[in-house]
Amino acid sequence: MILRPVAPDVRETTEIGRYLTWLETRGHSFDGYAALHRWSVTDLDGFWSSIKDFFGVRFHSPATAVVPDRTMPGTEWFPGATLNYAEHALGHGDSDEVAIIAYSQTRARTELTWAQLRDQVARARAGLARLGVGRGDRVVAYLPNIPETVVAYLAAASLGAIWASCAPEFGARSVVDRFGQIEPRVLLTVSGYRYGAKDVDRRDEVAAIRAGLPTVEHVVHVPYGGHDLPGTLAWDDLLTESAGDIRAFGPGRGLRHPEPPKAQEFEPVGFAHPLCVLFSSGTTGKPKAIVHGHGGILLEHLKNHGLSWDLRPGDRILWFSTTAWMMWNALVSGLLTGASIVLVDGNPLHPDLAWQWRLAAETRATLMGASPGFLMACRKAGLDPAAEYDLSALRQLGAAGSPLPAEGFHWVHERFPGVLLNVGSGGTDVCSGIVQGSPLQPVVAGEISGPCLGVDAKAFDEHGNPVVGELGELVITAPMPSMPVGFWGDSGERYRETYFSAYPGIWRHGDWVRFTPEGSCVIAGRSDATLNRGGVRLGTAEFYAVVEELPEIADSLVVHLEDPAGGNGDLRLFVALRDGAELDDALRRRIATALRGALSPRHVPDAITAVPAIPRNRTGKKLELPVKKLLRGAAIDEVVGRDVLADPAALDAFLRERA
Repeated sequence: MILRPVAPDVRETTEIGRYLTWLETRGHSFDGYAALHRWSVTDLDGFWSSIKDFFGVRFHSPATAVVPDRTMPGTEWFPGATLNYAEHALGHGDSDEVAIIAYSQTRARTELTWAQLRDQVARARAGLARLGVGRGDRVVAYLPNIPETVVAYLAAASLGAIWASCAPEFGARSVVDRFGQIEPRVLLTVSGYRYGAKDVDRRDEVAAIRAGLPTVEHVVHVPYGGHDLPGTLAWDDLLTESAGDIRAFGPGRGLRHPEPPKAQEFEPVGFAHPLCVLFSSGTTGKPKAIVHGHGGILLEHLKNHGLSWDLRPGDRILWFSTTAWMMWNALVSGLLTGASIVLVDGNPLHPDLAWQWRLAAETRATLMGASPGFLMACRKAGLDPAAEYDLSALRQLGAAGSPLPAEGFHWVHERFPGVLLNVGSGGTDVCSGIVQGSPLQPVVAGEISGPCLGVDAKAFDEHGNPVVGELGELVITAPMPSMPVGFWGDSGERYRETYFSAYPGIWRHGDWVRFTPEGSCVIAGRSDATLNRGGVRLGTAEFYAVVEELPEIADSLVVHLEDPAGGNGDLRLFVALRDGAELDDALRRRIATALRGALSPRHVPDAITAVPAIPRNRTGKKLELPVKKLLRGAAIDEVVGRDVLADPAALDAFLRERA
C-alpha cells in the first residue's frame, strides 16, 4: 500500500530534483528513481564523479581515475587524489549563523556559530599539534555527544590524525578492548555526566582506561560532570593559542566562497587515508576496528545527506545518538551540506517520551531521526506530536536501527501530514545506508523504499543467485566508496572472511531481506539470527511485528535452537510484559493464534516465557545471537560485555532458561 506517492514538484523543491536537473546539463536524463539508480550502479565513474562535482568536492591533487578496477575487495577509488574531510565540514555558513545546538542533562543548552566552530577547531588543531599529533596518529575520545567532541574530531581530521570514540556509559573493559587495538597517542575524556536525574561518576573508569592504554601520552579533560581529573590537560588549555582564521572554501551551488584556507590548515591526505575507526558492537566476538577513509565518508555522506535526506544550507538535523554509534559520524556530516546539527546527550526519554519532539519544535528541525522503537512507543502512548508542538519546519522523519512495522508507517502518515517518512537500513560497516527512501521514491507501508543510489543491493539465495519476492542474504554486488579501507591491524584475512567468504567478490552484509518486483524491500532481521525451521527460513522481524501489536506485550525476542538430528528444533519466544499484564495460558493462546493467522503454523513457538526485559545493545538492536549462545550454555562473558547492553541486567533471566 503506497502511503505517500512522489510529490509532483519534487524536481523544483528538493536536492535530488536539482541534481536531476543538473545532470541534464551533462547529458544524463532520467525519468525517475529506478532509472537513476540503475545508472548509479552501472556507470560508477559517471555517478561518483557527478557526486564530486555537484557537491563541489575539492581535491588538492587531482585523481588519475575514478575507479579503475571494480574488483572487490581491494577496490581503489580516485587514485592520486588528495583532500581533507574537515575542510569540507567547515566550509559553510555565515559567521553568525548557528552551526551546532547542544542539549544536555549535565549542563545548559549551548550553541556554536560557524565562526565559533571554525575558531575552536583551529585552536584544538593547534593544541593537538603542540602535543605532537600529526598524520596517522590516533586520537581517541571517551566523550558524550557534545560540541567539544565535534571540535576535537574535526581538529584531528584536519591534521590527518585518526579518530575513534566511545560513549562514557561504556565500562573500562569495553573501551580498552576497542581503543587498545589502535594504540592511541591522545585520550580525551570527561569525568562524569548526568543521565536523566542521575549523576554518573566515571573517574574510576577513566583511571582504568588510562592504565589499560600504555601508548597514551596525553590525557585531555573536557569539563563535564563536575569532577576534577588530576594529571590531565584541561580542554581550555588545549585551546589556549589561536591558530588564526581557518575559513574554508564554499562548495558551490550558490554558496558563498570565502578565501581558500592555507594548505597547512587542512592536511591534504589520500582518498583512502584513515579518517576514523568505528567499532562493531562486540556482541558476536571481539569488536572489529573498522577503518573508514576521508574520501569515502565525504562522498558517501554528501550523496546520502543531500540526495536522500534532502539536507541543504540552513536546514537542521536532530538525530539522537551516542558517540559509539555510526549515526554520530553521520550526524556530524550534516555540516558537509551546510545544515546545522543538534546534539543531544543524556536519557532521550527524560523527563518524558515527548522530550525529543519538543526539541524538534524548539530547534526548528527539518530532519528528525528516531528509532523505530521510539516511534512505536509514541504510537502506543497515544502521542500526537504534530498537534501538540510546532513541527511545521519538519520535512523528513528518518527511522533506522531496526525494522519499523507497518503500523508505525501508518501512525507517522496520519500524525505527520506532509512529512516524508524515510526508513532505512545500513550499518557501521559502510557508515551509511544501504537501503532507504528519498523524496524521489514513494513510501510503502511496512517496506523500505529501495536501494540507495550507488548501492547495488540485492537478495541472494544460498547458491549466489539473485532472488525477488523471497527472503535472501542482503548483498552488494558493486563497490561503493565508503566500504571500509580495512580492519585495523588485519592483513586482510579477517576483512575478506567477514564480507566476502560467502560469495567471492560480492559483499555479504549479514541481513536477511526480501525485495519486491517494484524494488522496495523488507529487512527480516540479521541472517545469523534467522530461524530455520523444518528447512524454511523465517525472519525474526516478522515475529516482532505481530507479537508487539498485542496490548500486553512491551517487547519480545525469538530464538531457534536447532536440532542437530535435523528436526524442527526448539522455537522459543520471550516477552516483556506491560505493567499489569500477566502471561497466562489465555495470553499464550492469543500470541499463538496471532502468529498462526498473520504468518504461518511454523511461526508458533514451542515455548513462550516472560522476562523482565529484552536485551538490547545501546543502539537499540535486540541481541538474538548472544541470547541463543547463552541458552546453549555459553558464559555471559563469552557472549557479550554487560556494558554493551542498554540494560546490563537484561541477560540474567536467560541464565535460568538454558536448554
